[in-house]
Amino acid sequence: MIVIGAGLAGLAAARDLAAQGVKVTVLEARNRIGGRIWTSNDWPGLPMDLGASWIHGTKGNPLTKLADAIGAKRLATSYDSSMALDATGKAVDLARAYAMAENMIAAARKKVEARDADQSLEAALVVSSAWQKAGEDDRRLIRHVLNGSVEAEYGGASSEVSAWFFDASKDFGGGDVFFPGGFAQIVAHLARGLAIRTSAPVAAIAPEGTGVAVSLRGGEILRAGHALVTVPLGVLKKGDIAFGRPLATSRQRAIETIGMGLLNKCWLRFDRVAWPADVDWIEWVGPKPGYWSQWVSLARVTGAPVLLAFHAADAARSLEPLSDAHMANEAHRALQSMFGSDFPAPNAVQVTRWAQDPFTHGAYSFNAVGTTPATRKALSGFDWDGRLSFAGEACDGSYFGTAHGALLSGQTAAQAVLAL
Repeated sequence: MIVIGAGLAGLAAARDLAAQGVKVTVLEARNRIGGRIWTSNDWPGLPMDLGASWIHGTKGNPLTKLADAIGAKRLATSYDSSMALDATGKAVDLARAYAMAENMIAAARKKVEARDADQSLEAALVVSSAWQKAGEDDRRLIRHVLNGSVEAEYGGASSEVSAWFFDASKDFGGGDVFFPGGFAQIVAHLARGLAIRTSAPVAAIAPEGTGVAVSLRGGEILRAGHALVTVPLGVLKKGDIAFGRPLATSRQRAIETIGMGLLNKCWLRFDRVAWPADVDWIEWVGPKPGYWSQWVSLARVTGAPVLLAFHAADAARSLEPLSDAHMANEAHRALQSMFGSDFPAPNAVQVTRWAQDPFTHGAYSFNAVGTTPATRKALSGFDWDGRLSFAGEACDGSYFGTAHGALLSGQTAAQAVLAL
């Protein structure tokens, strides 16, 4: 059997299959394993996760079980340890803004749910009476909340996400924890003992005899009875893998309908902690909603003079062409507006550009307009009379867009193959 993709879904599936005696080869396009789990060691003593960072919800989460098994150290961050600043750097209480936005979104969705057709959250919101009555200051606050709680959470712009189903996902209980030693510890554990070929991008998959033929970009052809495809949704949407027989109509429609979102990180290292060291989260209601609006500090939990800025959806796309140096300068200007003109410049920066990554074309999937729980179900499962199947976070209707969703999808796919 061939598993395509050595991210969490592919590794989890291969691990479970191999444990049951199935001969599995994992093909990975990159020169490393992990996919969207990517721990950088460019800063000595400070592993930085450029992809997934947190276990979101520790209770009952399968990632918690894996972390416990290898004794991986975890540290908790909390939204309660937070602060918010306005465009001039003055402290601002966002409680009213969040309450106002939540009420406005709920009312707008209720009207959409009574209609026959889905529409974007943005379209539903801007025609609502509450939005029409709101002043410019309140609208800016609401857009700030939308960016943090919708766009940065799900990766899709408010003009793209489904008003019906954008948040149709489940959560595990418990807090959020991250790995000071890097998320790659989980990847290494899953990969132990597996036959994995890196730098082996797949160009095409075709039915052959009673199995499949998998063609690599270099021309090599591998054959197996079954292929499990766990590449990111963005790769499927781009058509980077050619399928020798059409996929099921419902699956192809799902690939086209589900959105591929974007969330980028800008890690900044400083000589010293020059911001309040007792906070984990910093929100900035700056002059342009979505730009340098969401920050995480490592100072409280690790003591490291490191800040992380998130950019999502449209803002992330507009910033991707900037060089690392340009990004660092933009970040410094924002921090000076937040904390004063004497705020120090960062001495190092690491920036992600997931939309430009040829092996992802984005960060993770979201429920775009027209996506329903049935859409994701159609993406997963078998094709070609059981010779081809699919897994990955985009296939998980309950936990899409998450690392644990990818893991669970891979485990589910493995069980289905074994049953077949």
